[in-house]
Order: sequence, then C-alpha cells, then structure tokens
Amino acid sequence: MTVRAQSIPPRQYFPEHVHAWHQVVYAMSGVLTVAVEGRSFVISPEQAVWLPIGLRHRVGSLLGAEFRSLWIAEEVGGALPANPTVFGVSPLLQALIIEAAEIEGLEDADGYAARITVLILDQLRRAQPLDAALPGPRDNSLVALCQTLYADPADARRPKEWGRELGMSARTLARRFQAELGMSLRSWRRRLRLFKAVEMLGGGLGVTQTAMELGYGSTSAFVYAFRTDMGRSPRSYMRSRLIRRKDSTTRGASLDGRSARASRGRGRCQPKRAARKDGR
Repeated sequence: MTVRAQSIPPRQYFPEHVHAWHQVVYAMSGVLTVAVEGRSFVISPEQAVWLPIGLRHRVGSLLGAEFRSLWIAEEVGGALPANPTVFGVSPLLQALIIEAAEIEGLEDADGYAARITVLILDQLRRAQPLDAALPGPRDNSLVALCQTLYADPADARRPKEWGRELGMSARTLARRFQAELGMSLRSWRRRLRLFKAVEMLGGGLGVTQTAMELGYGSTSAFVYAFRTDMGRSPRSYMRSRLIRRKDSTTRGASLDGRSARASRGRGRCQPKRAARKDGR
C-alpha cells in the first residue's frame, strides 16, 4: 500500500484517469466529489470511496479539500468490493490513515508500517457500505438534463418544460428517466440537492447561502428537507463536522517533514481548474 497526501483547490478537479491499483479516496477536510461509471459520490470526512482497479474516474471539489489516497496492490484487494463503494470511516480507520500518511516513505526496519497496512486493510474489509450514489444516465438527452441541473441545482424547470426542450412529452421523459436511473426526476433532483448541500456546508458556506444556491424558496424549507434526509439540521451537521475536524487536526498536529514525503508525486494527476461553476 502507498499513501499520498494531496490538496485540491476550490472549483478544480483531477482529469479523468485510471489506475493499475485499487484506490481509497478519503477527505481529511472539505468535501470531495468522485465521478465513476456514470455515478457521482460526494464524501465528507465521515466517508470514503473504494475504487477497484481499472475504473476511469474523476475527483474534484467545489470548495477545496485536503485528502489522502490509499493505493492498494491488486493481490491484497481481492476480499474488497468489486464495484465502486462508499463506506463509513470509523475514528480508528481515520487515525490509521493519518498515521500511514505520516510514516509514508520512512524506513520500516521493525515492520511498523506493515502492521499499520494490515490494520487498514482489516478496517476496510469491516467497513459498512453506504447507499450514497447519485446515479447518472447514459441516454444523451438525459445526460444533458442532469449535467444542467448539476451545474445549477436552482434550475426550477418542470418536466413539461424539460420535455419540450428535449423534444419529448413530459410522460415520455418521466418513463425514460425512471427506466434509466431507477427514480423519478423529482427524486433525483432532491438527492442532487442533498449532495450539493453536503458539499457546500462541508466547504464552509452558511445555511442561508446554501439554501439560496440550491434554489429553495426559504431557509426553513431547506432546513426541513435536510433534516428529513439527514436526520439532523444543517447547523447540527456542521457542528459535528467541526468537532471531527478539530479532532483530526489534533491527531495530525505532529505531522512534520515526514508528511511532506507522503505528498511526493503531486506532479502526477494534477487538478485542472473547472470551467463551470459547479466544479465539474
């Protein structure tokens, strides 16, 4: 296993690429968007994404993030999922990732680094998958629709208006959307807004600004929708994120020149500045 420490500035992304190794993408702070196989995953420091070998993917951030990439050899990843997976990150796994980044590149005379690797792999095998994917369509017309909404979640056009623009009836659009994505356009838009809300709040935007950016008619409407889906208010979510971030900072305060070695190779897969406001 190799660990790389990376930062990505706001509204930038790493170009689509593929690896000859398994990868775990984990945001130490901020929020990342991982796009792979027609799906998007938005992850905060409570989650990570498992990417098996050979999948083309792209990583970006609307408001910037500090993250760690774990590159895992093919021969030791066989017991892990065969498909892209979002999973919860326990405090123990988070601490192990921090430690692995801190000691990356150092001589391992007593086998300490190898033991950390074994513990990380064990934690990955025990991690609980989360149903956190935002599905994407393959139909070109629906791709255009979803990309437009991703760029501007506040777009309030109704299915009838979208149908006229795409040259089909609202009923045909609804059937096609349901068949391709397994949910209605309304449900997909709601999930998209939740994803974007997590990204914006995690990046430091206020509740009112986030509500307006997402097209909610009022802050209270946004708070209600967020609480319904997340089980807590946006402010409660932000407080819990702040506590976790402070804990991570405390545990990682000892990072010195050793962590600088962990960031070697930043010249590869450098992020590009996004051309669109959504960071894609």
